[in-house]
Amino acid sequence: MQILANIPSPPQGVWHLGPFPLRAYALCIIVGILVAMWMTQRRYVARGGNSDVVWDAAIVIIPAGIVGGRLYHVITDHQKYFCADCNPADALKITNGGLGIWGAVALGVFAIWVMFKIKKVPMAPFADAVAPGLILAQAIGRLGNWFNQELYGRPTDVPWALDIYYRINEAGEYAPVSGRSTGEVITSVHPTFLYELVWNVAVCLFLLWAQKAWKLGYGRVFALYVAGYTLGRFFVENMRSDEATMVFGLRINVIVSVVLFIVALVVFFKLPRGQETPAEVDPARNGPKALGESQESH
Repeated sequence: MQILANIPSPPQGVWHLGPFPLRAYALCIIVGILVAMWMTQRRYVARGGNSDVVWDAAIVIIPAGIVGGRLYHVITDHQKYFCADCNPADALKITNGGLGIWGAVALGVFAIWVMFKIKKVPMAPFADAVAPGLILAQAIGRLGNWFNQELYGRPTDVPWALDIYYRINEAGEYAPVSGRSTGEVITSVHPTFLYELVWNVAVCLFLLWAQKAWKLGYGRVFALYVAGYTLGRFFVENMRSDEATMVFGLRINVIVSVVLFIVALVVFFKLPRGQETPAEVDPARNGPKALGESQESH
């Protein structure tokens, strides 16, 4: 029985401006990045950091995150790209969806670590500054999955079920990502994209509160971000029905969530308590030498 309260999927996720395809998934990723950069800059500067470092980090982390996220997705869902009827070139089509957050964060963190080593600036304050904006960007990015009709849960009849439409391209062929809806509902499912979106926003707000209330620093906000995200992802991942790589009978992302949650909690309690001083955040800018130069200039 069709329930009127069901959440409809967008009729399409791609629009064409002449020969140029405008993809909702890509737009959501871009908006998420811009929001994360804005939040990170405000937070890092407030702690004594240099705003130029945020822009330098963006130049490094954005391409690293995209490459890392795509690599993780292709590796864990290799059967979609390397099979008898598959086209391996599709592995490069990131605008069609498919960015694994684990790979994006892992390669992004490594790239940023190298950058901060070269600059000789502590990385932990920046990691704490970026954490709330990062998970908010993930929430915004989940809207791209809604437009692409992907990563949804099992069939359900709850009032907030998500209707998945049958989409076709101009040739009349089934095209779930790039096609346009015929109005036919294939199935009604749990909107796991929405569950994760709401959870991510809640974690973002929690991180903002916890940093002030508990005076967190030295990378503990970032560790709490990893723990918070993986906790929610564990439950959302177990609700999904799409194909996934299985290990020991479990979805690979379920296992990764459990491992990272435990590691994040251990790191959180092992890291130093308290918050860095401005001189610790950026010694070159706020240290004794910098203060002396500032006084001489006056």
